[in-house]
Amino acid sequence: MTEGNGATSSKGSCVIRRSKATAATQQPQPLAIVAPITTSYNERIRPILDALENLRRINITKEGIQLPSIVVVGDQSSGKSSVLESLAGISLPRGQGICTRVPLVMRLQNHPLPHPEFVLEFNGKTVSTDEAHASEAINAATEELAGCGKGISNNPLTLLVKKNGVPDLTMVDLPGITRVPVHGQPENIYDLIKDMIMQYIKPEESIILNVLSASVDFTTCESIRMSRSVDKTGSRTLAVVTKADKSPEGLLEKVTADDVNIGLGYVCVRNRIGDESYEDARTLEQNLFESHPLLSKIDKSIVGVPVLAQKLVQVQALSISKTLPGIVRKINQNLSNNLAELEKLPSKFTSVADVMAAFMHIIGLIKESLRKILLRGEFDEYPEDKKMHCPARLVEMLDSYSNDLCSCVESDATKNFLMDEIMALEEAKSIGLPNFLPRTAFSSILQQKVRGISDMTIGFVENVWNYLEDVLISVINRHSENYTQLLFSTRRAGQVLISKKKQNSINHVIEAIEMEMNTEYTCNPEFSHEYNKLISLREGFLNEVLKKEKKPSHVNLELEDTFDPKFSQKCVPQDFYDKFPETAKMPEYTSDSEFPQEYMQEDSLNELLKKEKKPSHVNLEGVGMIDVAHLRQYPSKLRQAFDLKAMMIPYWKIVQKRLIDNIALHLMLSIKSLVIHDLGKEFVNDLLSPTGGGIERLLEESPSISGKREKLKRSVKVLRESKETVEKIIDRNGRFAEC
Repeated sequence: MTEGNGATSSKGSCVIRRSKATAATQQPQPLAIVAPITTSYNERIRPILDALENLRRINITKEGIQLPSIVVVGDQSSGKSSVLESLAGISLPRGQGICTRVPLVMRLQNHPLPHPEFVLEFNGKTVSTDEAHASEAINAATEELAGCGKGISNNPLTLLVKKNGVPDLTMVDLPGITRVPVHGQPENIYDLIKDMIMQYIKPEESIILNVLSASVDFTTCESIRMSRSVDKTGSRTLAVVTKADKSPEGLLEKVTADDVNIGLGYVCVRNRIGDESYEDARTLEQNLFESHPLLSKIDKSIVGVPVLAQKLVQVQALSISKTLPGIVRKINQNLSNNLAELEKLPSKFTSVADVMAAFMHIIGLIKESLRKILLRGEFDEYPEDKKMHCPARLVEMLDSYSNDLCSCVESDATKNFLMDEIMALEEAKSIGLPNFLPRTAFSSILQQKVRGISDMTIGFVENVWNYLEDVLISVINRHSENYTQLLFSTRRAGQVLISKKKQNSINHVIEAIEMEMNTEYTCNPEFSHEYNKLISLREGFLNEVLKKEKKPSHVNLELEDTFDPKFSQKCVPQDFYDKFPETAKMPEYTSDSEFPQEYMQEDSLNELLKKEKKPSHVNLEGVGMIDVAHLRQYPSKLRQAFDLKAMMIPYWKIVQKRLIDNIALHLMLSIKSLVIHDLGKEFVNDLLSPTGGGIERLLEESPSISGKREKLKRSVKVLRESKETVEKIIDRNGRFAEC
């Protein structure tokens, strides 16, 4: 049974009135005409309906299993209640506004009883009533479920009617659709009703009985729009057209044209009016569709309440035959899943021995998983979780650290080339023999570089242990999730151990950094090889940096005679002083012995005075393109600075590799020690520590596990009862034997 929350709504009342003659003799038989229907179907359908009702009673829908049902929907005042009254032969609450304020599950059972039986079931209670007071009892139950106002509630109310002549049907009547709230109703009354209706008609197992008034345009009905939204083909929608006697014009065209796609067809009915007895109402209905000039043209197979009852019984039987096998499969599947999940839950500890056995078993599982993913590189437990493929992730982290180390500013040999060396040599000056490289200069440069990468290196090992902590916690959660107290203890122990390991690695890095800063040493032959190679390039490099001006010692001059037209003697050309102002004070006229009559051409002077352009960048093999313009102001220190750089470049590469290799080996040894030796000890120490609470505390089952266990037990009980109920029906109905 679908459950929900609701608001409050109004109370209506109706008193059943019958003719005195009928009341004096016997209970009315409103559908005696359908006796062949009940005779033909009841023996097979009744047990199935009873079984389905048992499934509703034990709330099988909470297990995600939908039951076949006939859901009655319609716009407000469309005549829903009147249709149900005609089918059941009883009076239901009527009045202005919403009469049905809760889902009313009406179970009709054909019984040859001398007196009809009426039973209401709601909120776990059972209330018996009679035909005369059924409407009042429904109102009272509705007020208890939805309150005394005019709101609605999704808590269902079941009405069981055992009466002679009624069809064996189970229907769910829902509140009529209204858009405008009246006084006392919530402003969102339309949304509340819509949500309730959609909840009931959305499952594929539901048959939608759409009640339409003959006086309206079917295409504009809100109930049609809702049903079409979940049943586009109309394959599970049956339409009942009420008030045919009040709006006969065009009704034939409406039900034959089927503009709204009603797959199960239409049935036109005339409901009981005023004080008519149900027998009189059926007689008047029959006469109406036989004699009315317009209504008589409608096919007799789609008119009358008896026809509606027959169709509903047939549709119900067909729906059950289609859905029952699936219900059986779902019950068996859910039962199997819940039993398996219940089996996975840890057994309750009853003794310290049980606790220790579980504790040691879980520690063994955790350590074995860590051996696989950390030491052996096996990922069968986590095939899709890339984070748990630890060797590959550790290599990626180590490669990233190596790349960062090689690309950091301390490793850039071309930046401010030789300036660190020149400054170090300047500060290492002392009184002594010249041309000796001071060791302090090399040491100071090295220490500065090592200090520059220390934070990066420490950050790397911290990141590695943070990653390993996530891995460890994931493994602990996997194996301890069902033992909450043990989970807390093992996680706490794991986090403490990782913290210790992280600090130990940081101390190791600090020590390695201090060793590099304390002593410059290597036996790696690569140092000498690369040093000698750089030294061999020194002279060429220095020559490029300090390239001197080379002025020509000889220049070829061409002489040119120039005569002043006004004088017979030779004179100095007029443009000579412009080009050579230093000769301005020389006499303009001179003899051949004191000043030549010819003078030097401009090209010859350029050749004589030319300056050679010095390069701003020099390509040093093995190092790269270097900016050298700034070095020319330190000509006396370049040779020693270059020698220092020739030692630092290969030695720094060795320092980098030594750090990377050393840290990698240290981490792998620490991981192995954690898995094989340290983890088990830390678990035991935490368990026995005052903060661990002791072994006895593990005897307590966590509320989450306890709640989950109880929920699964209730579910298993419901499913087992459901299975037994359905199996009995299958045994009695051979057509369901294949299930």
